[in-house]
Amino acid sequence: MEYVEFGCNKTKVSKVVLGCMRIPQLGTQGLCSLLDTALDCGINFIDTADCYSNGKSEELLGEAFTQNPNFRETCFLQSKCGIRKDSDFVSYDFTKDYIISCVENSLKRLKTDHLDCLLLHRPDALMEPDEIGEAFNSLKASGKVLNFGVSNMNPMQMKLLQSGLDCELVANQVQMSVCHTSMVDAGFNVNMDNDPAIMRDGGILEYCRLNHMVVQAWSVLQYGFFKGVFVGSPLYLKLNSVLDRIASSRNVTASAVAIAWVLRYPGLMQAVIGTTKQNRVIECSKACDVHLTHKEWYEIYLAAGNSLP
Repeated sequence: MEYVEFGCNKTKVSKVVLGCMRIPQLGTQGLCSLLDTALDCGINFIDTADCYSNGKSEELLGEAFTQNPNFRETCFLQSKCGIRKDSDFVSYDFTKDYIISCVENSLKRLKTDHLDCLLLHRPDALMEPDEIGEAFNSLKASGKVLNFGVSNMNPMQMKLLQSGLDCELVANQVQMSVCHTSMVDAGFNVNMDNDPAIMRDGGILEYCRLNHMVVQAWSVLQYGFFKGVFVGSPLYLKLNSVLDRIASSRNVTASAVAIAWVLRYPGLMQAVIGTTKQNRVIECSKACDVHLTHKEWYEIYLAAGNSLP
């Protein structure tokens, strides 16, 4: 496993993150086994959110932490808030009172006294940076949250938010995989009259590098918006041929190579894996053993159906 320095205390956290959106199906014992496997593989970062299964993901983690306190003591714990679900109505809410109440409820479900990091979950168009800053200051002063970041925000949104904060944003969690490459496509096609030249994200990767923010890639093995896994898919025969060949040369799986492609970007990178299977955790953790050459990285990118001008 490889590690990056994360947050205000430069805590060493694993590049591979255990995402917990789907864990409620496991039950407490199943989750404990999954966490044991993750720790054995060197994965010490847990990512969840208050909206995952309407809080059940956090509740189950809380049960696991109670059963085995070593999990909480050993792992860096991150949750997210801001997606508000009221009956059948969903919106985004970054008001001070809502952020603070979300964190307090998350801590109760997680049975812990603090989050190592809190991400604002998708942008709220009505956000007031100074009000968010007040919420962050209150949570930090009380020791309930140690670090703060965002998810799915573009550079101008992050810069606007940062204007009201006394602390630095430390991470941005965004969708990225070899089959979801819009953040790099536009960079290759600058000044070109084609669709890949359209900059849809505003330069997230570059902004995060310049501001020493960690990029947390989600859906690292998916294509589209949760449309499916591309590894082994007949929709990506050429890509899988390349992934399989490189995997065979490194004695790892194609999934590990696909994740290694994401981690190869020269910034502070993490890859969030959402599997609930122990063998898959072991396979994915080996992504850090794969160091792709320049040629291999570009070969994978092109095999996924992309092109260079």
